[in-house]
Amino acid sequence: MRKIKVLVVDDSPIMRKLITEALRADREIEVTGTASNGKEAVEKAPRLRPDVITLDIEMPIMDGLTALEKLRKVYPKARVIMFSSLTEKGAKETIKALSLGAFDFVTKPSSRSLSESIKRIQEELVPKIKSAVPRPSARLASPPRVSRPRPISKPTYSRSILSGKREVVAIGVSTGGPKALAEVIPRLPGNFPVPILIVQHMPPIFTAQLAQRLDQLSALKVLEAAEGNPLTPGKVFIAPGDKHMEVKSVGTNKVIHLHKGPPENSCRPAVDVLFRSVARVYGGRSVGVILTGMGHDGLAGAKLMKEKGALIVAQDEATSVVYGMPRAVVEAGIADYVLPLSEIPNFLQKIFLQRIAA
Repeated sequence: MRKIKVLVVDDSPIMRKLITEALRADREIEVTGTASNGKEAVEKAPRLRPDVITLDIEMPIMDGLTALEKLRKVYPKARVIMFSSLTEKGAKETIKALSLGAFDFVTKPSSRSLSESIKRIQEELVPKIKSAVPRPSARLASPPRVSRPRPISKPTYSRSILSGKREVVAIGVSTGGPKALAEVIPRLPGNFPVPILIVQHMPPIFTAQLAQRLDQLSALKVLEAAEGNPLTPGKVFIAPGDKHMEVKSVGTNKVIHLHKGPPENSCRPAVDVLFRSVARVYGGRSVGVILTGMGHDGLAGAKLMKEKGALIVAQDEATSVVYGMPRAVVEAGIADYVLPLSEIPNFLQKIFLQRIAA
């Protein structure tokens, strides 16, 4: 089986060495070359033809964002994974990189221990590289297909399904999420009549920057959730990095509760935690949406929502950056609709703004 070819780009010789050693330890990956700045990466990529490029953001001569835009033109086949610092500036630039077409990102290891840094890179970067370039073995290991909704580009909505009273939208998303959310949330009108809750797998700082960027693009108010936020129409709440987000009832009001419970599906925040609470508080008066992402976070929670009568929507394979989370829901037969990303905002408007044909 052909190895996944990776080009490592970083101005730090130490980081290049760390990343290279971490990747070469995996038998499915080959480091086909390195570059010390963006200009060198743009020159080398068409010649080396890597499947994946790991790209530092802050570099001399040509920074990562500039290089990313040029790489999209000269060698668009490669999936680009950004290396970012855990700073506000690093987070802001990473969110921009994801909007420009980067596949995903990892944060730079902060440990001074060589072995710990290599281990962390292996744990975080290797799965993302393999997800960026699915191997035949991964496809063979997928669960058997069951009867499920057929992906449709121009769906016909059932009056019986759309006419039920719905009071909240809960969205779960991971790899490819910032770009997907930027295609959904800004297309919803400012008079959208229910709150929207989002779990995007991201570390602290990054979720705040994501909320800020979406807020600038949207008619709806988008914010990083805080403890006790009341759930009001026309607001979008993004779970903060490293905290689970739940919904709870306080008297007649519904508010956000954040906590640092154990990670689920190796994630905090986790989609399952949010979906469980939505099922408990809203019952069937809710809509669950699973967008692009690795793994199966959201599957168990979506099952609970479905059992309560909620409507479940999954993004289709063709428009997903990674068809992991949506596929898990579709394969389990939970999804009521499997829609291309571009159709999801229309779908939500038809439900909540009562645009149903007679």
